[in-house]
Amino acid sequence: MFSWYRELTKKERNTFWGCFAGWAVDAMDAQLFSFVLPILIVAWGMTTAQAGYLATATLLSAAVGGWGCGYLADRFGRVRVMQLTILWFSVFTFLAGFTQNFEQLIVVRVLQGLGFGGEWAAGAVLMGEIIRPLHRGKAVGSVQSGFGVGWSAAAILAGLVLAYAPSEYAWRALLMIGVLPGLLVLYLRRKLEEPALFEKTRAEIKATGQGPGPGAIFRPGVLHVTILASLLAFGVIGVGGAIVNWLPTFMKTVRHLSPGEAGYYVFLITGGSFFGFLASAYLSDMLGRRRTFQLFLVCSWLITIAYMFLPLSGWELLLLGVPFGFFTIGNYAALGPYFTELFPTAIRASGQSFAYNFGKAAGAVAVSCIGILAQWLTLAEAIGLIALLGYSVAIIATLLLPETNGISLTTGFGRAGGARGSRARCRS
Repeated sequence: MFSWYRELTKKERNTFWGCFAGWAVDAMDAQLFSFVLPILIVAWGMTTAQAGYLATATLLSAAVGGWGCGYLADRFGRVRVMQLTILWFSVFTFLAGFTQNFEQLIVVRVLQGLGFGGEWAAGAVLMGEIIRPLHRGKAVGSVQSGFGVGWSAAAILAGLVLAYAPSEYAWRALLMIGVLPGLLVLYLRRKLEEPALFEKTRAEIKATGQGPGPGAIFRPGVLHVTILASLLAFGVIGVGGAIVNWLPTFMKTVRHLSPGEAGYYVFLITGGSFFGFLASAYLSDMLGRRRTFQLFLVCSWLITIAYMFLPLSGWELLLLGVPFGFFTIGNYAALGPYFTELFPTAIRASGQSFAYNFGKAAGAVAVSCIGILAQWLTLAEAIGLIALLGYSVAIIATLLLPETNGISLTTGFGRAGGARGSRARCRS
């Protein structure tokens, strides 16, 4: 099953593990807040709408920061930007533990979000450009399983810290822990190198003096790809992220679990997502990018309805969490290789980060919409409606985008995934 990994070069393997660790920390720091949220609703007397605004502010700032970091990654390098982003969001996760009210926390969360968006975009582009076409889907998708590891780590930490630490300080300690893994990842990434494809493209741009601007992804010939990729990201990342954000609150208010118990249940869901990432990564190379998304999106809708509305409790709720995480979160894995293949090298990080972070930003709106709808509907009904909308939009996007599985990437402004790009299936 992992024979492809043995074929990777030392440079490819170093990049694989450096990105894996970074995504795990990114996911852990993001998910820690979802466990803190139901505690703050009680402690600070926040409404569900205010709780939604906190998540929305972070995701919107992540969208802005991610697009900016993508442009910087196209100009100055993928590795440099990755290092900066992980240091940035780790520090602000730590500082969030010192906040005293809603206003202070929302400011820190906005600043924290600026780093979240850039980490994935720069790392996914780095992986996609270094890994050979034959293994691109498996490698980039498998690296994204680091999200499942990070979410699982957050669930375990939340279960332990919230259960045993003094209640008035437990949530602060939980957020402060987030800085430690980030510092470790910075050390692990010290030897990562820029892709040869990127260096060649940067040399071509320097020689011609015709570098792309921040708006290059909106030019004719690329605009339709940018729009459709963004809509796909909304359905995959935005809706999945919105559901995960409300999951601990759903466990507490609907399933009547304690914060510590909710942590263990979410651990099973994130554990399922780990295997979903791997399955999605493999299927994207076997079935193609589009078919894999369509399969996972349909299954995500069905399993979300089952998890929200069936009268589950105890072991039933626990066991269904595995396929819930497998489909709703595991479908993220094919985004990295697909977006890498859709955009040309000169604007790859810009296009990829914009599409991904548009999905996050739209997901931020979805988080608030769930919170607002939950004031008139049940929380389960609000989640179900938003999921139906997002998954439907994503399926439509897959029908309009090209299949790019196995193509060779090009330098400069040449399209990798469009009509003018090379569609030769590269098997070496």
